[in-house]
Amino acid sequence: MSTTTNSPTQRGARIGVLGIGSYLPSQVITNDMLADRAGVTDEWIIRKTGIVTRRAVGPDEATSDLALNAARAALEDAGISPAQLSLIIVGTATPDMAGPSVASLTALALECPTTTGTFDIQAACAGFLTAVDMASTYLSVRGGYALVIGADTYSRFRNYEDRRTTALWGDGAGAVVLGPADGDSRLLATRITSFPVDSEVGGIPAGGSRLPASHETVDAGQHYVRMNGRRIMEIFQEHIPQMSKDFLHDAGQELEDIDHIVPHQGNQRMVESLPELLGFTRPRLHASARDFGNTGSASIPVTLDRAVRQGAIASGETVLMVSIGAGMTFGFALLRWK
Repeated sequence: MSTTTNSPTQRGARIGVLGIGSYLPSQVITNDMLADRAGVTDEWIIRKTGIVTRRAVGPDEATSDLALNAARAALEDAGISPAQLSLIIVGTATPDMAGPSVASLTALALECPTTTGTFDIQAACAGFLTAVDMASTYLSVRGGYALVIGADTYSRFRNYEDRRTTALWGDGAGAVVLGPADGDSRLLATRITSFPVDSEVGGIPAGGSRLPASHETVDAGQHYVRMNGRRIMEIFQEHIPQMSKDFLHDAGQELEDIDHIVPHQGNQRMVESLPELLGFTRPRLHASARDFGNTGSASIPVTLDRAVRQGAIASGETVLMVSIGAGMTFGFALLRWK
């Protein structure tokens, strides 16, 4: 399947990140808390995934609670009020419920005006960059400000007895405010694409219209996340290098022109394989999977926010963001940071 069928979206209007924020629940889940039930050890989990800890929601928290906290942090950072928002998009595969959307629940909690549009995007772990692409396209035509959030609570779908997946998942949310950019600090290009595969490669089988929740689906554990990690890694290795090069080439950039890479945090080992896989030496790689696990759609904004708070990304530097999600879905964004 070709990886160059759609060119990166070049914006007529300059759209940039005006503010960023993230939120991680306070409950820390260590490897030792998961190992026994999965029949593994802390050493095995670290060797296979590189993950040491992850966060999990409390009994009264859901995805919209995480999204709301990240949203408030991003709005405060941007100096934008909820009343100024034209659009809220949430990338999530683990919404509070089938409806209303997490974006709608977030807008309600923020007391946004009726002029604010809201919707969720389900592109699995590529949801945040897919939402960034959608929001920046909207703003380049209509103007205004958009709140883009990646939020997931995969701990609610963790099979504690499945050693292939139980250690991977963490909960969290990250958000950015997009709007008119000053100078050269802006989104330079975005792209979304896909490599369709069977749902057995990754997903949550039950709870939808094909397999509604029932005693049978619960007894069979079909409401838990299932993954063929080997196949996902093969697709990652086969397609991410060329997709990334094509994206940068069409955006008029080379990999060695990039200052920072913030990839989806599938696991720490996957992230650490990127330099050799892409053949880069100059860009700085940013990772958070060791501490937070795979937070799904939240992983890129959480990692980006962490790097910004640590002073690791300077004004004027370029950031390449790359995501892969079940489906398989892919998202790319190139940002010049302010």
